[in-house]
Amino acid sequence: MDDIERALSTSQAFDGLLELELIEVTPELVRGRITVRRELCQPFGVLHGGVYAAVAESLASRGTMAGVVRQGAYALGLSNNTSFLRPVSEGTVEALARPRHRGRSTWVWDVECSDGEERLCAVSRVTIAVRSQPQP
Repeated sequence: MDDIERALSTSQAFDGLLELELIEVTPELVRGRITVRRELCQPFGVLHGGVYAAVAESLASRGTMAGVVRQGAYALGLSNNTSFLRPVSEGTVEALARPRHRGRSTWVWDVECSDGEERLCAVSRVTIAVRSQPQP
């Protein structure tokens, strides 16, 4: 696996715990999906809000990486504002991320999460910092 594949992989670290499935990753659009599991839910049986925030940041980071990694840069979450609109307790959640701003040092993304019936469940605005990779 080369550096670009590794940067875009979800099997690494936290995304692997979520079992986040990437469906599409480009600098213009990122789509992903998770399956609601008991261990991702809060005590009342609905998907934990932190899962929505984590998925949103992961998608925004992956989309930014897809746009900057070949120029020797990498992406780091800078800000994440997630609003929860509808509880989900089973099935899948699909997330769609689109960039609103693609700058030299920051990218801003809007992310929508929907349930299996395509009802909007959460929305996020995520800012990603773009930084140069350190030279060895």
